[in-house]
Amino acid sequence: MVERKATNVWQGDLKEGSGKTSFDSSGAIPPVDMTFPRRAGEPEGYTSPDELIAAAHATCYNMGLSSALSNNGHPPERIETSAEVTFTTEGGPHISRIALHVRATVPGISSDDFLEAAAAAKDGCPVSKLVSGNTEITLDAALQ
Repeated sequence: MVERKATNVWQGDLKEGSGKTSFDSSGAIPPVDMTFPRRAGEPEGYTSPDELIAAAHATCYNMGLSSALSNNGHPPERIETSAEVTFTTEGGPHISRIALHVRATVPGISSDDFLEAAAAAKDGCPVSKLVSGNTEITLDAALQ
């Protein structure tokens, strides 16, 4: 079992306040600032929980897809995945959708086999499992 820790310290109310998130386990990322107006609008140099989820999902997905392809005899040369997280306040604030956009260079694999591996990686990714049932996850995957 592996545990990771991050901490957010928030000061003030939701609309006027702000927070700073630190990555306690690794320190690999400097502390980042967050505000609700930047979450619900233009980022202007601030991140958000949604952007952090997007980063986690894209990375987690790539790890799973890379493993699946390699285990099936087709180690990838390159996989690029972006995750677009949609945050909405309609019906109460929530993440309504995560769109995964995947482009990969995988020598010797057919398009059908790649798409099958890409779909399995989406379903098997721990971040996908975390949000499934609550958030729509779409996949646009193709070989380059």
